[in-house]
Amino acid sequence: MRILVIGSGGREHALVWKIAQSPSLETMWCAPGNAGTERERIPQSGRTVENVAIGAEDLDGLLAFGKAHKPDLTVVGPDNPLALGIVNRFEAAGLRIWGPNQKAAQFESSKIFSQEFMERHGIPTARAASFDQAEPAKAFARELQGQCVVKADGLALGKGVLICHDPGEADRAIHAILEDRAFGEAGSRILIQELLVGREVSLHAFCDGNSYHLFPTSQDHKRALDGDRGLNTGGMGAYSPTPFLTAEELLEARRQILAPWQEGCKREGIDYRGILYPGLMITAQGPKVLEFNARFGDPETQVYLRRLETDLVEIMEASIDGCLREVSMRWSEEASTCIVIASGGYPGSYPKGKPISGVSDADQLDGIKVFHAGTRSQNGQIVSSGGRVLGVTALGDSLESALDQAYRATQKISFDGAFYRSDIGAKAIEAMS
Repeated sequence: MRILVIGSGGREHALVWKIAQSPSLETMWCAPGNAGTERERIPQSGRTVENVAIGAEDLDGLLAFGKAHKPDLTVVGPDNPLALGIVNRFEAAGLRIWGPNQKAAQFESSKIFSQEFMERHGIPTARAASFDQAEPAKAFARELQGQCVVKADGLALGKGVLICHDPGEADRAIHAILEDRAFGEAGSRILIQELLVGREVSLHAFCDGNSYHLFPTSQDHKRALDGDRGLNTGGMGAYSPTPFLTAEELLEARRQILAPWQEGCKREGIDYRGILYPGLMITAQGPKVLEFNARFGDPETQVYLRRLETDLVEIMEASIDGCLREVSMRWSEEASTCIVIASGGYPGSYPKGKPISGVSDADQLDGIKVFHAGTRSQNGQIVSSGGRVLGVTALGDSLESALDQAYRATQKISFDGAFYRSDIGAKAIEAMS
C-alpha cells in the first residue's frame, strides 16, 4: 500500500511510526511532517518516509498531490483539515481517506453544536449556554458564581478554553475571547459551562458509522506547569491506563454517553467514521462529557499507539468500510507514558530554531520511543519549530516503571529554554498507593 499521512505534530509522528509497521505498507508520505517522520523507515520495503512540503490546511495542494500520486489511503491527523472538509473533497475525487467528514467533524469544530447535541440526546454534560454578546454572557457566568469554563466555539489549537473560579476571572475571560478576539474568529461565539469537579479522563473510540471499538483509558495533563498550574496547553503529557475509571464506570460511560451519541448520530444523519475522543470528568454524579473531539488526542495518541498490538491500517480500513465488528483490537498489558518537552514561553510566544541534542541517546534506552512534534531538520541538525517539541514515551510493566524510564530519557535531551512537567501521572500513583 501507499499511504499519505497529513499533519506535522507528535500525533502524526506516532501515526507514521505505527502505520510503518503494517505488513501491507510499501510507501508513505507525510505532509508536511517533521524531523522525526522523515527518519522513520518502512520495514517491509526498506524505504524511508518522505516528507512533502504541503501544509495540513492547504486542501488544494493536498488534493492535487493525492490526484497525482494516488495513495491507497490518506490518514488525517489534525482537526482543522477535517473541519475544512478534506474528507468530503478527497472522497468526491475518488480518493480513499480516513477521518470524519465535515458534518461529523462539527463535534469538534463547534463547541456549541456539540453541547446542543448532547442536550438533545440526554448525554450527561455540564450546564451551559452560548453567547455572541458579552453582557448576557457575563450575567450567565455570575449565575454560576464565576465558577465556569469559557470556550471559544471554534478551533483554537487546543488553547481556546479559559477556566475561571470567580466572577472577575469570568468577566476577563469573556472579554478576552469574545471582545478582544484572543483566539481570532474561533471566538466570535462562546460557550460557557459550569466548572465540573472531579478527575478528567480521555476516552477514544474507533467508529465506522454503525458501531465503535472503545480504547483503554488514558489521562492527559493540560496545564503548562506542575500541580496543574499555568495556562491550558495542547497537552503536556499523558499515560494509559488510568486508575480513575473502574470497569463499572466504563460500562456506564458506554451506556450513558457512547450509546446515546451513536443513536443521536443515526437520528440526525451524521455518518461518523474515524476517531471519537470524548473528554470526560468523573464527578460524584458519574462521568460527564466536557467536550467531543473528532480526531486522536495529542499526546494520548503517543501512549495509545505504544500499547496497540493490532495493525492500525487494518483498523482504519474497517472504520472506513463499516465493518469494525470484524476486527478485534489487541492492547499490551504494559503501561505507557509520554512526557512532553516544550519551548520556553509555551503556550504563549516562544523562540524557534533552537538546536536539540540528546534525542538519539534517549531513543536508545530500553522501552523508549521519542516522538517529534515541533521539530525540523536544518543542515543536518534537529531544531525546534513549535511550542510542544518532543514527546518522550516509555512502556513499562507498571506505571511507576514507565514513568521512571520516560523521565530518565527526558533528562538526556536538551535545548535552550526547554521545559517539561515533572508530575505526569503523579495523581494516579497517589491514588494507587
